[in-house]
Amino acid sequence: MIMKKILALFVVLFLALCGLQAQVVYSCDYKYEADVKVYVTQYKYEADLVVYKCPYKYEATDNKGLWYFTNYKYEAKKKIYFTDYKYDADLVIYFSDYKYEAGWKKKEKMHLMY
Repeated sequence: MIMKKILALFVVLFLALCGLQAQVVYSCDYKYEADVKVYVTQYKYEADLVVYKCPYKYEATDNKGLWYFTNYKYEAKKKIYFTDYKYDADLVIYFSDYKYEAGWKKKEKMHLMY
């Protein structure tokens, strides 16, 4: 009986952790394939979102700007297209080298990555 409860607990925790990976992204080759069009700025002050590229998938949780880029479209929670023009973008991001800098600068655009 206790083993069944422990197994059920592990299953619930596993499913909860899988659901948290909201920032697993796939970079599309074509604009029409994407959920969100993204422009990368060189200046942090211009960004809606500061993004840190996570080296491991398990780090890309919640909607905090911690992105893990997958090579497979089916694994991604969001498909993005990098545009060359700021006016064409839904979201302006800045890539940071530091995890602690990741986060939303303009919270009104948070819905784009849910």
